[in-house]
Amino acid sequence: MSKTETGKSQDTDKSPDQEDLGAAGSQLSTAPREELSPVPGLGVIGWARWFWRQLTSMRVALLLLLLLSLGAIPGSLIPQTGADLNKVDDFRKAHKTLGPIYDKLGLFHVYSSVWFSAIYILLFVSLIGCIVPRTWQFVGQLRGRPPGAPKRLTRLPAYTTWRTEADPEQVREAALALLKKRRFRAHVAGDAVAAEKGYLREVGNLAFHIALIVLLVAFASGQLYKSDGTKLMVEGDGFSNALPMYDDFKSGSLFQNDDLVPFSFDLKDFKGTYELTGPNKGTPRTYQAKIDYSVGAYGRQKPTTIKVNEPLHIGDAKVYLVSHGYAPVITVRDGKGKVVYRAATPLLPLDGNVTSNGVVKVMDGYRNAQGQKEQLGFQAFFVPTFDPKSGTMLSQFPALVNPLLAVNAYHGDLGVDSGTQNVYQLDKTHMKAFKDGKGQLLKKLLLPGDTLTLPNGAGSVTFEKNIKEWAGFEIVQEPGGGWALGGALTAIFGLAASLFIQRRRVWVRAVRGADGVTVVEMAGLGRSESAKVPEELGALAGTLYDQAPGAPEPDDDSTESPVVPAEGAEK
Repeated sequence: MSKTETGKSQDTDKSPDQEDLGAAGSQLSTAPREELSPVPGLGVIGWARWFWRQLTSMRVALLLLLLLSLGAIPGSLIPQTGADLNKVDDFRKAHKTLGPIYDKLGLFHVYSSVWFSAIYILLFVSLIGCIVPRTWQFVGQLRGRPPGAPKRLTRLPAYTTWRTEADPEQVREAALALLKKRRFRAHVAGDAVAAEKGYLREVGNLAFHIALIVLLVAFASGQLYKSDGTKLMVEGDGFSNALPMYDDFKSGSLFQNDDLVPFSFDLKDFKGTYELTGPNKGTPRTYQAKIDYSVGAYGRQKPTTIKVNEPLHIGDAKVYLVSHGYAPVITVRDGKGKVVYRAATPLLPLDGNVTSNGVVKVMDGYRNAQGQKEQLGFQAFFVPTFDPKSGTMLSQFPALVNPLLAVNAYHGDLGVDSGTQNVYQLDKTHMKAFKDGKGQLLKKLLLPGDTLTLPNGAGSVTFEKNIKEWAGFEIVQEPGGGWALGGALTAIFGLAASLFIQRRRVWVRAVRGADGVTVVEMAGLGRSESAKVPEELGALAGTLYDQAPGAPEPDDDSTESPVVPAEGAEK
């Protein structure tokens, strides 16, 4: 009968890592050993070496990654100057004590602060210092061969043996063919076949770390070279991707105006549909803007539709549809009936039903009844669906069902020459309100086509029947977006490979015993204790046993001869 045993040997009181397995138990991973660093030697070089060992250790890399994650939390919770300067100013006014402290700590500009940049750079250097030697070591392992079998295979955690009448050379040839068929890297080393498998584990580990570097570089380039601007456009308006065309624009510190992707587009039509009934009444169903766009100075115009979460991609730039509202067409005439203003005036929404307000400013071309130059200002309050039963100027539905415009009129100096003006606010410092016959503020509710006549022959304002819509676009340009996505996907797959693929080694020794019968020994070793190594070894042993079946056991009164060591082996 044959003698076959699969599993742990009884002679394994100590773990394999504690046993002297030589080259057989080494280099199952390229991870550096975490050892307590000795006290640095004297001099600058000694301290530099000590600091470099600490920086490139796994403990410090994980600590820096944790600090980077913690450092990003204030950037999400505290208003940032790069995102919204007005919110930062409001925060400073509301928090007189915390505001100066946050300023000193750089919490209003976390991602460009000194301390966040220091963590970022140290993590970058740490990853590079860790990856380069591990990559070099792994390449050396790939160029080499699996190490030869240790002298005592019984010390390994997975072990089996049997006797066979097949020649040792035949057993080794069969084992070599079997292991190669199972995608092991295998070769004959002395009296045994050495094989190794699971190199993709280390490939995944290195890919994960390299992907982290790619993510860091992509994040840095995106912050340094990014641009982000907004543009409000009324149906029929055009836009060219140049800095003066933006309503609001912010960019990274290394961004240049020439970095803007050259393109232009015209807003042809905006369409929004809403739920008409049910508990979700008024909820948007579709928001889409039909545009004609062209790339470059002489590009041919192409029609397309931009929807929410479906931006237009042009090179590194993305055009998002982010907002929507109404732009009533308002006509202003002077006392002689001359048109001094006619335009679609965008009004800003105040609620989900698009109750809106805004300002109409007539800055040039107007003369009052006495022939003097003056400027006019109108406060406009608009509801797309007015319900007389509600008794309030609040829209009951976001679509144009029963539009109504409320207007207040002022005359005087708009203060345009005094500095920057907000087009949606009216500065009444040097303005006088028009009064009605009772001496009250002149105001009127206008239906489409209605006209408000100003007193004393000052003119009129008309709410035209043609009501246009406007769409707000955000144009974002982040050159590192593709690299960041690729790095993230690579990191996920690399981490999965490093977690689920096990690197292991198998040895098959076949030598002739003193009684002339071949003794076959098989053993396996993995990087960590796992049931996969014994199971795999058992499957391999079963297949090899079919090709080299067991020999009859010696007589009971005889003693089994010891295995004859291979030529040149240590006795």
